[in-house]
Amino acid sequence: MHIAIIGHLTRDIAPDGYTIGGAVSFSGVTARRLGADVTVLTRAHPDDVRVLEEEGIHVINLPTEVYTTFHNIYYKDIRIQQVLAVAGPIMEHEVPPEIYEADMLLLAPVAQEVDPAIASHAPHQLAATPQGWMREWDTQGKVYPIPWYSAGRVLPYLDVIILSDQDLVGDTSILPTIIDSVPLVAITRAAKGSVIYHQGRRCQIRPRPAHEVDATGAGDTFSAAFLVELMNGKSPAEAAYFANVAASLSIEAVGLDGIPYRHQIESYIEAHPGP
Repeated sequence: MHIAIIGHLTRDIAPDGYTIGGAVSFSGVTARRLGADVTVLTRAHPDDVRVLEEEGIHVINLPTEVYTTFHNIYYKDIRIQQVLAVAGPIMEHEVPPEIYEADMLLLAPVAQEVDPAIASHAPHQLAATPQGWMREWDTQGKVYPIPWYSAGRVLPYLDVIILSDQDLVGDTSILPTIIDSVPLVAITRAAKGSVIYHQGRRCQIRPRPAHEVDATGAGDTFSAAFLVELMNGKSPAEAAYFANVAASLSIEAVGLDGIPYRHQIESYIEAHPGP
């Protein structure tokens, strides 16, 4: 299976410099470690791109002299973010044809950088993690939630959408519209697991208890694991439980190092069947 992901590869400030971040990095590495072929379309520093290429990910790196940079601070289940720099957007006319040839296209913005017009061109399965369309930042770079103003340009084309309950803080009223518009909706709820909406039914998916070390990217790990298992023919509930386990394993180490391989996830599920 082939999954293509569009969004900025980011630099996340760390005490000793920075780590690689962004939805495309966590989703891309997760999908690759679970056996998918992965193509990423981004704007990033060549050194950061090599981190993904070492995982076997094909990266199409559009020109940029600025690299999207975040500073993340966690307090319990709350993340405080600051944007220090943002690369230019990825526009619809810049998307090469090979991106649309993928079995699944995932739109994964982190800072309003993915052109919503791209959604209408996907010929196969289309998914989105809309967090980057549901946030803005002030003059000091502090990130705050906003309504998803471009939702009407994306929702009609989606087959799957994955978001967190925190993403909805800026506009809780949009959830019924999302559920009515998209065939399969998954909402991650951190330590509470996840909720899926499918064919008019709501299903709560139990979590795997975890010892949290670094929660950055957990939602993106969930997203990729969820999509890969759907492409593998799993039911939405089975895929969501698999993704819960993957995300919980990912937060038990720092950064991309925590992202699990298939055998680790399946070993836990064999001992703790779900969903």
